Amino acid sequence: VQLQASGGGLVQPGGSLRLSCAASGISLDYYAIGWFRQAPGKEREGVSCISSGGTNTYYADSAKGRFTISRGNAKNTVYLQMNSLEPEDTAVYYCATRVAYGCYHNPDDYDYWGQGTLVTVSS
Repeated sequence: VQLQASGGGLVQPGGSLRLSCAASGISLDYYAIGWFRQAPGKEREGVSCISSGGTNTYYADSAKGRFTISRGNAKNTVYLQMNSLEPEDTAVYYCATRVAYGCYHNPDDYDYWGQGTLVTVSS
């Protein structure tokens, strides 16, 4: 199982980024994908997840109304569209996966992790 997160970068407050998580060795019909982030000096926190098959999604309160998780036409890719970004969103963003029907937002619930992509929101 391999996960490749990409799409991070430097963006001004109010801007947007789309993160991608490309998965290999698994089928998203059976695996859930979660997005997490970790800011300097803080614990890793769940941001969003999408269940196997794409039927259920979860958003942390900080992401609701601003972030959208989706599965791409390339079937083994999951996207996190992030709009109205704030300096507080600055963090390394990771995607993770596990065999699951539902959606999980605790890092301990996931088995495989990508390498992370840095998002910096600053003027």
